[in-house]
Amino acid sequence: MRKHETFALAHSTLRGIALGATVGVLAGLASALFLGLLDLATATRSVYSWLLFILPFAGALIGLVYARLGRDVAGGNNLLLDRIHEDGGAIPFRMAPMILLSTVATHLFGGSAGREGSAVQMGGTLADLVAQTLRLARPERRILLMAGIAAGFGSVFGTPVAGAVFGLEVLTLGRLETEALVPCLVASVVGDLVCRGVGIHHHAYDAPRTFVLDPTTLGWTLLASVLFALAATAFIELTHAIGRIGKGAPAWARPAVGGLVVVALTLIVGTRDYNGLSLPLIERAFHRGEVAPYAFALKIAFTAITLGAGFKGGEVTPLFAIGATLGSAFAALTHQDPALFAALGFVAVFAGAANTPLACAVMGVELFGSALAAPLALACVVATVLSGRRSIYPSQRVSANNL
Repeated sequence: MRKHETFALAHSTLRGIALGATVGVLAGLASALFLGLLDLATATRSVYSWLLFILPFAGALIGLVYARLGRDVAGGNNLLLDRIHEDGGAIPFRMAPMILLSTVATHLFGGSAGREGSAVQMGGTLADLVAQTLRLARPERRILLMAGIAAGFGSVFGTPVAGAVFGLEVLTLGRLETEALVPCLVASVVGDLVCRGVGIHHHAYDAPRTFVLDPTTLGWTLLASVLFALAATAFIELTHAIGRIGKGAPAWARPAVGGLVVVALTLIVGTRDYNGLSLPLIERAFHRGEVAPYAFALKIAFTAITLGAGFKGGEVTPLFAIGATLGSAFAALTHQDPALFAALGFVAVFAGAANTPLACAVMGVELFGSALAAPLALACVVATVLSGRRSIYPSQRVSANNL
């Protein structure tokens, strides 16, 4: 390699590191603020159970606010993907505070939603702010938006390597955007370090730390992966179907009705396990006999209604809950280790719903340990292949190699 080429490569790499680190700091701080508020909202809801009955009114308000002030940012994660694929102008900064406040409100009043959507949107918005401030050219701005997605994802879950891979993988089914590798990795690692550094702690799960893959377990893993793909497909189709209902209704009506349905379902099932993130439900799924065999179906229903009706939040943590409870139910039926299959379902259902098998397999290793690497990767790939091109992100493209 000639001297000037070496200099250009070094300059490009250092620039990518600096930009990625900048985005990582901003996204990490935003995720820390968001997670702190989310913990406060969850704790408040557990103390004041009557807050659930305000959910329909909160939904109506969220619908009105987005109709008046947020029509151009209502696309959320899909807006970010569209901006990366096609230059459509700057991302309005109000996306960040609007998704932050509306997601916290969804959780405060008992909607079933996740958190990655908010962290990714905040990360992307802040990355675009950096790009606009520095007046970066279109190719570099595109890469920085991907770094914002990576930083938001990695910092909100405490999985920096998975965050980096997610930022590279989520754009196009079947292709990794490797030109953004350095900024995405740096942004995700720095974002995670900043988030942890200000006192945020992430959940740990009781997955098996030792494991030997034998033919019997391999067979059960393949069979369970088929169920994980079906669960991902059911979630996508139900959420999108509910989202199409009442499209022409007033902006406040659909989330208000959705909130009423969630309240009614909560009263019918007689537990608050399916409201909010359902982290206690996920934790119990790793232990034999502590979750109902139909828990996954209820979590699908609660989350599809919440998000399909127009409440704000992510899909990923509910997908974790769906997968973990389905894996636990499968293990109970087949007399397998519930911790193993809860861990497999945890990442595989998300992989099938988002078409991101590599990021999900890496996330599984970061959360559950390298001993489970083989079954985690197998479950994620099978679930992704069997769920087809469906996605929780409609703006995701399909690589020409997969046509």
